[in-house]
Amino acid sequence: MGHSLFAFVVVLGILVFFHELGHFLVARFFGVGVETFSLGFGPKIYKRKVGMTEYCISMIPLGGYVKMVGEEPSQTILPKEIELSFSHKKLFQKAMIVAAGPLFNFFLAFLIFYTIAQFSGLYIVKPVVGSVGENTPAHVAGILPDDIIQSVQGKDVKSWDDMVDIIGNGTGEPLEIEISRNGSVFKLTITPESKIVKNLFEEDEKRYMIGISAKAGEIEHIPLNPFQALGEGVKQTWKISSLTILSVVKIFQGTVPTDTLGGPIMIAQMAGQQAEAGVINLAFFIAMLSINLGIINLFPVPVLDGGHLFFFGIEALTGRTISDKIREKANQVGIALLVALMVFVFYNDIVRIFNGG
Repeated sequence: MGHSLFAFVVVLGILVFFHELGHFLVARFFGVGVETFSLGFGPKIYKRKVGMTEYCISMIPLGGYVKMVGEEPSQTILPKEIELSFSHKKLFQKAMIVAAGPLFNFFLAFLIFYTIAQFSGLYIVKPVVGSVGENTPAHVAGILPDDIIQSVQGKDVKSWDDMVDIIGNGTGEPLEIEISRNGSVFKLTITPESKIVKNLFEEDEKRYMIGISAKAGEIEHIPLNPFQALGEGVKQTWKISSLTILSVVKIFQGTVPTDTLGGPIMIAQMAGQQAEAGVINLAFFIAMLSINLGIINLFPVPVLDGGHLFFFGIEALTGRTISDKIREKANQVGIALLVALMVFVFYNDIVRIFNGG
């Protein structure tokens, strides 16, 4: 438990630091004064003042904050502080400062994926046939174990996933598949059959298949140069972000059960497990959590960054600043929603513990 708790604090500390660093750097870029940069909430266990900013670590490691000069529109600002005031900046500058937190979470994920790709390269499953199902399209067409799939419909196949994507996402029409067997290359025409399979969200989905499986142990390591790693970093960040957003949509649709949501206890357990599995596993876990944090913070819920951006959007459209009274009421609703969510995920965590999960 102690190991998991330490891993949890480290993981959350990294995520919060990058998030608040985004707010801090962009605020300073636009000349906004920052009074406090804190990791954690509550009583301060360490603090140091540099210039006008107090940097501190607080006791409750469940977040952090950057307190800026003139952050609240109703705050009294001295004439000499107006040029440092957040509220007195242009609307697009305020929006960029607020958006910088979530964007830095995506940037952290990209950095992690880029670093992993640069030092570890890619590992792909070769398109080598392991087994062929009886009476399947592949069996009827004459595909044999150890055949190498080189192309499908003229599209080069570099990995098993390439082949699965081309066939599975097709329309079921006959496919020209180029095969390499014992040094000889020839082409076969195969008509895939449709199957109903479960997707990542346990939904029924129609996919086209030809009835073959990959050969075990046929793995290829592909080293990447810095430019290729850069592309892989962007690709992975986009892939995980898209999947996370889709997961959120599925939760609201009821496709994904809400008991899959986890809170700090589950994160602590998973952080401990990933730390034991190795540095790369832990880094990948941090990247995924960072993307989750960035997306959640962009929700248009008052108190979250997305809520502030929503208000700025209304202000841009109407030309009028949202009144303090409306902001206060909206923030109360936002806090209530977040508290309800925290109670719910804590409940899920406790149920998992008692169920041995």
